[in-house]
Amino acid sequence: MLRVLSNPTFRAFYLAQVVSLIGTGLATVALGLMAFKLAGSAAGAVLGTVLALKTLTTVGLSSFITATLEKFPRRRVLIALELMRGAVMLTFPFVTEIWQIYFLIALLHSASAGLVPSLRATIPDILPDERDYTRALTLTQIAYDMETVVSPLIALLLLSLVPLEGLFVAAVGGFIASAALLACSSVPKQSFTSELGIRGRAARGIRIYLGTPMLKGLFAFTFSAACASAMVLVNTVVLVQSNLGFEPQFTVLALAVFGCGSMTVALLVPSLLDRFSERVIMVAGACVCAGGLTAGAAINGYVAMLMLWFGLGSGYSLILTPAGRLVARATAGSPDRQVLFAAQFALTQACWLVGYLTAGMAGATAGVAFTFLMLAAMAAGGLVIGARVWPADRADVAAAVSADLGER
Repeated sequence: MLRVLSNPTFRAFYLAQVVSLIGTGLATVALGLMAFKLAGSAAGAVLGTVLALKTLTTVGLSSFITATLEKFPRRRVLIALELMRGAVMLTFPFVTEIWQIYFLIALLHSASAGLVPSLRATIPDILPDERDYTRALTLTQIAYDMETVVSPLIALLLLSLVPLEGLFVAAVGGFIASAALLACSSVPKQSFTSELGIRGRAARGIRIYLGTPMLKGLFAFTFSAACASAMVLVNTVVLVQSNLGFEPQFTVLALAVFGCGSMTVALLVPSLLDRFSERVIMVAGACVCAGGLTAGAAINGYVAMLMLWFGLGSGYSLILTPAGRLVARATAGSPDRQVLFAAQFALTQACWLVGYLTAGMAGATAGVAFTFLMLAAMAAGGLVIGARVWPADRADVAAAVSADLGER
């Protein structure tokens, strides 16, 4: 598993991603505290708006920003975007009005909308062997899961030493450290030969993605995963502290158990892919998500909830961990890799937006049990659609859509 870290370029990329994730996590904690400081009891509405704005910015701009920047040297673009995030974050301690938070969040995630898909598109160029790339995807998924546990602990430690503004400064340090690691790496050059304009390149990524059966299936399965994770992220606090009457630390523990389920399965995915196709693994993950959400309607007690959260984390990871392999395979030897990863990023965020809104609105108006069943039905829909648009007999066929679409 760890042998891919012997590749110096990937090692620098991975470490850059880890410190950047920690910076993002610290910023998230600090933003929540700042929202409460400025808005008091209305902080939840502020954070909900921030979450929606973040997702809408990503969905709306990711493909266009990637198409705009892909003709420039890749390493310089990555460094510039990371430094831009740091510069925006440095202004947060001076915020005095709610609208300023919204404006800065839009700027911050405009940079992220270009940075994240560019990073993801670079890794398969660094690790062209599919087995090594699968190990890299596993390590990446673990990093994302660990961030949800580690960042709050680091934030808690820092808050015992520095005021709230210190968290934003620490987040800036994470982004600068990430940029420094990227500057020390040797990034493969990408080919860029398209004569299409920015709008054409952005649309091309979406068109290729939705014209490829296995990627359409991935999109549907990702929707199932989004339903499961949205229920966990939005309504854990309601289940633990309102329905069960437990203290906040039990909410943190429940979220950590979800992350543990995801990490555990992520470690198993490389060996599973030696025996099964990505489609089989993702169908299993979608079944776990839909079945787990259905079972959640009858949940009774904290221990049962922890077991369910571990299962939902497992299903979530079965879908998301191997996702990058499909996108990389669909663009093998193609100059469209970056715009396709941008399309994947944007469409994935759209799934999360629907999931978050459904989990939040249904939970607040119809109760948690109904929300479980509603999200279960949505996840089952993703499962059925994914299995239908990505037939089993095409599970291992690499897409040749890119060349076909180029002639249209």
